[in-house]
Amino acid sequence: MVENASSEYAGNLSARTVSTGQEPSRRFCVAPMMDWTTPHYRYLARQLSRHTLLYTEMVTTGALIHGDTERFLRHDPVEYPLALQLGGSDAGELAHCARLAEQFGFSEVNLNVGCPSDRVQNNMIGACLMAHPDKVAEGVRAMIDATRLPVTVKHRIGINGRESWEDLCEFVDKVSAAGCRTFIVHARIAVLEGLSPKENRDVPPLKYDWVYHLKQRYPHLEIIINGGIRSFDECHQHLQHTDGVMLGREAYHNPWLLAGVDPVFFGSEAPSASRHDALRAMYPFIRSELERGVFLGHISRHLLGLFHGVPGGRQFRRYISENAHKPGAGLEVIQTALEKVREPGQARAEASV
Repeated sequence: MVENASSEYAGNLSARTVSTGQEPSRRFCVAPMMDWTTPHYRYLARQLSRHTLLYTEMVTTGALIHGDTERFLRHDPVEYPLALQLGGSDAGELAHCARLAEQFGFSEVNLNVGCPSDRVQNNMIGACLMAHPDKVAEGVRAMIDATRLPVTVKHRIGINGRESWEDLCEFVDKVSAAGCRTFIVHARIAVLEGLSPKENRDVPPLKYDWVYHLKQRYPHLEIIINGGIRSFDECHQHLQHTDGVMLGREAYHNPWLLAGVDPVFFGSEAPSASRHDALRAMYPFIRSELERGVFLGHISRHLLGLFHGVPGGRQFRRYISENAHKPGAGLEVIQTALEKVREPGQARAEASV
């Protein structure tokens, strides 16, 4: 039975075996993104791909230990495989939160060593830890000792002032010696002064070859590449040199991309035949969230990209944007918006009449 979980949530989890320690596939992953990879986005993503490894937003160890633990860790079993990303640097706190990840049924626990924001730097969280590989190694070792889950690290190729190949290899050497076997590498340095988090996702140049060379140097480690990847063609190129790919903004703004993941990368059928089917499959979930008191706008904002590039998609987005925030807005807003987009084959059928 799951500890530290509400009876309602524990009941949801009891329908499946949790914390098996089975290693999830990281061949194709969606990156953890603050305010974006919420449970509502992840539920949509799972209607499009069963095999993509999904990540939560980063949750700090302090929030889990001193805040509303159940709220931060709440998720639906349909989201599996699902990794929890932690932000923190204290080994004892990381170990405690790794145990929570196992108790709540996550598939993996990941340590953030890539976030460049000033707020997290001040708490020794994120990319600033690239300058402290011994501290990262201590935290990773504590997490591994505390859980049966895979423990992974997501990091940059460096930070300003520590951006040499030798610095990167020192980091990987020390963290892998602590037991970490999976490194998710954002192929940019992080500039800790002078650039915003948004600029840090675009301004420092991508150095994919560095990630390729990491795999060559450490063939026994699992190396996942991240940063600026937007198409399956790019994914295939990277997979010639690494073990997996992680997409971020493209998978969020154009979620229908995920519908191709299962057939292209895993040789299995996609769970939804069309965008319409995927959205309709979410209706019971949306109803249950509304019944819990969630505002429709908190759910619907993650649906806006589903009809990206499709005739009627602009009307779909506009209707939701203009109506989801209104008091009492319910599922009918989504249903009406969906009517503004023709279903596949509808135009041909109308033309033949």
